[in-house]
This record gives sequence, C-alpha cells and structure tokens, in this order.
Amino acid sequence: MVSILSLWLPILLSAVIVFILSSLIHMVFRYHTSDFKHVPEDNAFAEALRKFNLPAGQYMYPYASSAKEMNSPEFQEKVRKGPGVILTIWPGGRPSMVGSMTQWFLYCVLVGIFAAYVAGRALEVGAPYLAVFRFVGVTAFVCYTVAGWQESIWFKRPWSVTLKNTFDGLLYALMTAGTFGWLWPR
Repeated sequence: MVSILSLWLPILLSAVIVFILSSLIHMVFRYHTSDFKHVPEDNAFAEALRKFNLPAGQYMYPYASSAKEMNSPEFQEKVRKGPGVILTIWPGGRPSMVGSMTQWFLYCVLVGIFAAYVAGRALEVGAPYLAVFRFVGVTAFVCYTVAGWQESIWFKRPWSVTLKNTFDGLLYALMTAGTFGWLWPR
C-alpha cells in the first residue's frame, strides 16, 4: 500500500500536464469549435430572452414539476408542438476565465487524488510501470469521461460532443497514468 501523501508529486504534475493539454486542445487544435451551434438572428434571440430577466440557472421547456403535470393534456401539447429546450443562463458581462480555469485545475488535482487512492490501495512501492499505468489510467478515464455520458443520455447533448469529450478524457487519462507510472515510489 502506498500513501496518498507520498504521491503528491505525480498528483500535482499530472494536473499541470492535463491542464496544459486541455488548453492546447481548446486553443490550438480547436476541434471543439463545433460543439455549439450559432443561433440564427442572435440579437433578436438575446433581446427576447432579456425581456424575461431570467436569473442565472438552468431552464427547461417544456417543464413539468410532477408526474401528474407531465401527463396533463396541456403539457403533452407543448411536447408535441416543440421545440424542447435546455438552457443555461449566466449573468451578463464578460465572464472571467480565471474562476473556470482555477476550478478546472482543482478538478484535475482531485482526479489525481482519486487515482492515487485507488492505485495506492492496490499496489505496493516499486510496482511495475504498467501496473501503475493500468490502475491510474482506468481511474482517471472514468473520472474525466463517464459522468459526461449521462448528459447525452438524459439532456440531449449531441453524442458527437460527448465522444470528443471522451477522446479528450482518454488523452488526459493517458497523461495522468504515464506521470504516475514514471513517478511511482521505488
């Protein structure tokens, strides 16, 4: 068994590597630019939304707060007529990337902690590189990807976006696993 504290270097270094890799993916390779579609007549769309003065949050249309309401003829008519919408609203003004980037880095550290815990419980000091790679890799892959699949299952996120995110997660897991394998205590 290997303590999490003795794995602080691979936890932090793998978080830095994943953070840099994710920045490259989004700023250089840019295959995520097609994840969202442009709203036609976007100014008119934004003006229509502004008049509702919606506070930040997630919204759904049509929305039913109970099974009884979901089965009502009025709700069923809204569903039939469409469109169905899931909408996230954030406050106006230029969003700061600092908060999101900080949260992303902390998330990468947390993934490293989970990977360190699983591998540290399963393996001993001096474990072979490939054994460390497998335990850390599968743990990091699951952390970075699997929870996102339910967004396509339940909330209609396009599967193409989920598959790109899964590919990203695979790259992040490989980098995390490689870092742990390299820096595993001997």
